[in-house]
Amino acid sequence: RFHFDIMDGHFVPNITLGQDILRALRPVSNLPFEAHLMVENPERFIDRFIDADIITFHLEATKAPVRLARSIKELKKIVSVAINPVTPPELLTFLLCEIDEVLVMTVEPGFAGQKFIPQIIEKVRILKGLISRENPSVRIEVDGAISAEIGRDLRSAGAEIFVGGTSGIFMPDGNLNENLIRFKKALSECT
Repeated sequence: RFHFDIMDGHFVPNITLGQDILRALRPVSNLPFEAHLMVENPERFIDRFIDADIITFHLEATKAPVRLARSIKELKKIVSVAINPVTPPELLTFLLCEIDEVLVMTVEPGFAGQKFIPQIIEKVRILKGLISRENPSVRIEVDGAISAEIGRDLRSAGAEIFVGGTSGIFMPDGNLNENLIRFKKALSECT
């Protein structure tokens, strides 16, 4: 899957890609596209991301997460909700029956190159237990400073999907293909 960070300069202080990049790249790949909406009031934007297969919104960015999740589902998209590092996983209890995935931010959203927050491993473990009780089909994705070593720890805690950014794939040493192979190999070794 391809993970696209969409930032509005309000929810996070950075501005990045918009829906045009997904539309331009859609003919080039059959892999799933994930639009990670790091925007205020994400309900205003979901119709613009029709080229995405997965739409991820932040719990902290909307006042109506159930309605938003249902709107995304009506578009026949995979529904994913993201939570920031300080957001308790228990706040998702009411929403787990409405979604397909949870994206746990392992750094503060908005900028690449941050250090991993180690307490997130326990947070993922707690979330996995909550999901096991409420809706076992929900998958956990993690995003932010995910190296191969950290990825193994997060997989052991219950994460299944890993955003391979500047710590896992787009690193200065090695080339992209070598880094991707090494990252995938490390994650597959801890099943």
